[in-house]
Amino acid sequence: MSESPRPTRFQRFLLPGLAFKAVVIGGGYATGRELAEFFIPSGPWGGLAAMFVAMILFSLVCIATFLFARATGTRDYQSFFKELLGPGWIAFEAVYVLFVVLILAVYGAAAGAIGTAVFGAPPIAGTLALMAGIILFVTFGNKSVERLFEYVSYLLYAVYALFVVLALTSFGDRVAAGFALDAPTDGWLVGGVTYASYNLIGAVVILPVVRHLTSSRDAVIAGAIAGPLAMVPALLFFTCMVAFYPAIGDATLPSDVLLARMNIPAFHLLFQLMIFSALLESGASAVHAVNERIDRAWKRRRGVSLTHGARLAISLVVLVGCMLLAERFGLVALIATGYRALAYLLLAIFIIPLVTIGMRRILRGPAAASETDLNPASS
Repeated sequence: MSESPRPTRFQRFLLPGLAFKAVVIGGGYATGRELAEFFIPSGPWGGLAAMFVAMILFSLVCIATFLFARATGTRDYQSFFKELLGPGWIAFEAVYVLFVVLILAVYGAAAGAIGTAVFGAPPIAGTLALMAGIILFVTFGNKSVERLFEYVSYLLYAVYALFVVLALTSFGDRVAAGFALDAPTDGWLVGGVTYASYNLIGAVVILPVVRHLTSSRDAVIAGAIAGPLAMVPALLFFTCMVAFYPAIGDATLPSDVLLARMNIPAFHLLFQLMIFSALLESGASAVHAVNERIDRAWKRRRGVSLTHGARLAISLVVLVGCMLLAERFGLVALIATGYRALAYLLLAIFIIPLVTIGMRRILRGPAAASETDLNPASS
């Protein structure tokens, strides 16, 4: 058998962070709704402080997660939590089901809102378009999903950079005035920790791409980079939102408020395309993790991988079940109530065990190479 090619620097250092960003950015972040929910209440400067707290926590937990995955030879969330929690792994399985239902409902609602805002279509049209896109990519496994992370990232970072330039050109004076306000900064630490806590689930959702890491050094570098990759667009977006502080905190889609003030229809369309693309990669991350978890169990029992048809069927069942919730609940209510509860659950069954039990395991050194370690290019 020919030797598998060595992973590239992009696969080792950047891909994990881009995949993590894909989970974090989602519908609420891309539209600005999550930023309004967790950071605007602490004021312009308090909001920035909370974002830096979240960014540091993202990097630290990603480093620990990647190191633990290497130390235990785990490449899917079920195997990871069996090593971390023992028989208690089922608790994470239950929380992950809740997480998938919640975020896919949010993404479906956001896609529906985009379709209505841009094309005047009924909300279900945008939701169905997102479902079709997710299924298209996750059906073909790791390589297809990794390409999605890469190409959407180019679009996302470019659009956010242009967004800042146009915002500062259109209402830069208001941004400066917003930061000059004597606004309270109460709750910035709690806001940053809460926001980071429920998003840290992304560190284990993206374990399939961690197979490219070749050493503990790779794990540390990739984890350290993941935090900035996830939060730099948010920092840029939040800076622009400060122009309309505090009123923008009540907007369902803060992005629409800013885009309306820019009054550049072509860019408005481009930004909505970027949001839809962000929803696509975030949704694909969540569904792909489910497919990979089932694929590992299938391999253990049957000795073969899931077929493309099986991946398609699983994805369809998951998406139809979850995104139907988007028709019943509003985007703001889902983020404000569901995500906060999820944050506390994840602290209890992921973060605390990782920094205690996990750190002890990491210090013992890496486990023997697993099948995916020996064949990092496998899909």
